Amino acid sequence: MTADDAQGPEAEELEVSEAQIAVHWKEEEFYYPPPRFIGQANASDPAIRERFTEDKFPECFKEYADLLTWDEYWHTTLDTSNPPFWRWFVGGRLNASFNCVDRHLRTRPNQGALIWVPELESDETVVVTYRDLYRRVNETAAMLRDFCGLKTGDRVTLHMPMVPELPILMLACARLGVIHSQVFAGFSGAACGGRISDSQSRVLITMDGYYRNGDLLDHRVKADEAVARAKEEGQEVDKVLVYQRHPGRYTSKNPMVAGRDFFVDEVMASYEGQLVDPVSLPAEAPLFIMYSSGTTGRPKGCQHSIGGYLSYVTGTSKYYQDIHPEDTYWCAADIGWITGHSYIVYGPLSLGTTSVMYEGVPTYPDPGRAWRIAERLGVNIFHTAPTTIRMLRKVGSDEPTKYDYHFKHMTTVGEPIEPDVWRWYYDVVGKGEAVIVDTWWQTETGGFMGSTLPGLEPMKPGSCGPAALGIYPVIYDEDGEEVPRGSGRAGNICIRNPWPGGFQTVWGDPDRFVKTYYEKYNKDPESTDWRDWPYFANDGATQAPDGYFRILGRVDDVINVAGHRLGTKELESASVLVEEVAEAAAVPVMDELRGRAVEMYISLKPGVVAGPDVEEKIAKVIENEIGKVARPKNVWIVPDMPKTRSGKIMRRVIAGISNFTDVGDITTLANPEVVEEIRVQVQKAKEARGEVPRTLSEREEEELEAFGQAE
Repeated sequence: MTADDAQGPEAEELEVSEAQIAVHWKEEEFYYPPPRFIGQANASDPAIRERFTEDKFPECFKEYADLLTWDEYWHTTLDTSNPPFWRWFVGGRLNASFNCVDRHLRTRPNQGALIWVPELESDETVVVTYRDLYRRVNETAAMLRDFCGLKTGDRVTLHMPMVPELPILMLACARLGVIHSQVFAGFSGAACGGRISDSQSRVLITMDGYYRNGDLLDHRVKADEAVARAKEEGQEVDKVLVYQRHPGRYTSKNPMVAGRDFFVDEVMASYEGQLVDPVSLPAEAPLFIMYSSGTTGRPKGCQHSIGGYLSYVTGTSKYYQDIHPEDTYWCAADIGWITGHSYIVYGPLSLGTTSVMYEGVPTYPDPGRAWRIAERLGVNIFHTAPTTIRMLRKVGSDEPTKYDYHFKHMTTVGEPIEPDVWRWYYDVVGKGEAVIVDTWWQTETGGFMGSTLPGLEPMKPGSCGPAALGIYPVIYDEDGEEVPRGSGRAGNICIRNPWPGGFQTVWGDPDRFVKTYYEKYNKDPESTDWRDWPYFANDGATQAPDGYFRILGRVDDVINVAGHRLGTKELESASVLVEEVAEAAAVPVMDELRGRAVEMYISLKPGVVAGPDVEEKIAKVIENEIGKVARPKNVWIVPDMPKTRSGKIMRRVIAGISNFTDVGDITTLANPEVVEEIRVQVQKAKEARGEVPRTLSEREEEELEAFGQAE
């Protein structure tokens, strides 16, 4: 497409200001929940929305807080005296460990709290009952207090894989009021060290190894790198505690460091049978720090409170996940992310349900593994990300039909889901029997911000639904003007009100907290009225006439083509309509004529042969679904996408390849070897077409550096 093409009728029709994102998605049809789900739903009373209307704010959240056991009741539901540092349930005291463990002993001591499935199918599945959990949390808390010298308010860094010891450690920390910071196991030692330094942790707890795609990875080696990096940044680590994946057999190649490193099993022997009273803590005391993802700059630690956070994840687990104590619930996420904190550990265990944990990848040793687990354990609630859904569809689109499991409820979380992928999830994975909640939320929000109430509201593919209970969103343009519902325009989604699950601050950097999330749309810096402090989510969105929101992804991931701001998710969603396509990623390429152009990276389903006909199909469907302005400059069919260990496509890496710039750090990728393969393929083809590298302006370099960093 030439520059003249971009100024034609299609461009005129799609013309938008810099303050808006072009939206071309068509609205999808509604799907309604089955009667048998409605009959058992926790949220089946249509009046529930009335209980959370704005005129009842903030007292409406008493309904969530009353799901917890409090040592002392609060006197102020919401303190707004120091905005935007909101304080919830002030005067109340409680303990998160007590709420997730102790209070269930009387009613369900022998029920499974956690079911841990190791990656190797030959290894035994481990059931941890609530009685077992109580014993192990107490013994671990005694060790942390007496051997490590940790006390209320101290920080401890966990660099743990998906093993039962991780939630046990978290709950033991919570019992003492020690603030835990869990670092995703797939992150490098250097990334872990940066987080140790930022949180000023003196203790690191890790494991020697864990399984991934059938291989026992050496995880302990990262501890030495983490300690060294933390020391470079001025933070000393006194103790490194090491769990052994195979008790009694140390599997790392790096030797233990005398006086610093200790095997947990050996230390724990001294604390067998010990009990630790849960520390009664103020509701606004910190529970944990969760570092948001991103690979450049200083890590950003989101500090979450005890009372507000725990009440919010308990309430949303009950009403949106529809968790009952008798359910077997599997959130196939990693506890290294906020999803695992909120909806594997704290929310489900607070409600007294059985929560499944799986160690490895859901396609090992074959594409049927996830469905065998679901069948064998009787899982009836399944929770995963679009990335995983696309992967499962790619490698085994008919595998779910081979297994006799029955979900009542399925969740999608972490990024917008393409309607076509949503329908496969509904029809094939859910067998047309399950409701789907397509949730929108963030590390910073603690819990769901947008979703349908599964027993009351219909589902719409590609739309997360209305706002969650007690959440009052608004879409603003860059000038702070509201984008009307049903206008067909998009803008920046904001939340007008505080909510209990929201993070309290950026650890150690309150100025960054205000600047990043509140400064943009603040109406009066001197005001203590919460209405003057909307939260800027940094996501683009549009709202349909029916009130349902469609999230378009991070505002940094918008591609500006000839003045038209195109959302990456929309481009990718159009691409996967092509039958041969498994996964798609849209990236910007700097273009002298148009400023920016779109390039698509595509991986195909197994057995599909790449060729010009497939490339043309993809370009054509984008043109048909969105318009000529969005037609990609190039379509690259690649053997695989560069991905993080959690399965996210690293768009910044392929954007670097397209623009002949540095791809950045790829050491934390699950498949770093594919990057060079793609680079050679793409750049050789570009050079053959006369697309030679050019020097980028400072602004272009900054744009590329920001692109995709939210992943």
